[in-house]
Amino acid sequence: MAEQENLFSLNSILQKERKKLVERHPHIFENLKVNGSEDVKTNWEKLKKKEGRKSVLDGIPAELPALLKAFRIQEKAAKVGFDWKDEKPVFEKILEELNELKSNVQGKKDIKEIENEFGDLLFSIVNYARFLKINPEDALRGTINKFKNRFSEIEKFANLNNKELENMTLEEMDEVWERAKSKD
Repeated sequence: MAEQENLFSLNSILQKERKKLVERHPHIFENLKVNGSEDVKTNWEKLKKKEGRKSVLDGIPAELPALLKAFRIQEKAAKVGFDWKDEKPVFEKILEELNELKSNVQGKKDIKEIENEFGDLLFSIVNYARFLKINPEDALRGTINKFKNRFSEIEKFANLNNKELENMTLEEMDEVWERAKSKD
């Protein structure tokens, strides 16, 4: 229908996509020499900037989970040199942000300020994960699964002993938790 109305044709779409593919992959279709995937990624960012991106941080999908989005933002900033040289100051930043959070909580600051400090702490932890070459989404997902498995042991214990979770003490639950933890 669009072709009949001279809006566009399948051929014009294919040509446009072919041109884009060739332009975005000069290491494949041209003689651009690269030394590994990091060079390819750096070149990709330069090409995207030529295409109209205003910021190095553009192009990160808004729908990404927050941890992954923070990770990708930090990766992009690091590629242009906005990064620490080693992990020591990154870890120190976590401690600094933790102390700021603690201070805000103890000072009974406004909930919005506490939330901001909490976000700063999470962002710093994600950055440390990047330095350790750990995907924070995978790490958190693994911990969630571990928590669920251990908590299910508490539920099994409660069922076997005809107890309601709500009537168990924290000490009882923690004892079962520690036994489950030793099985990990």
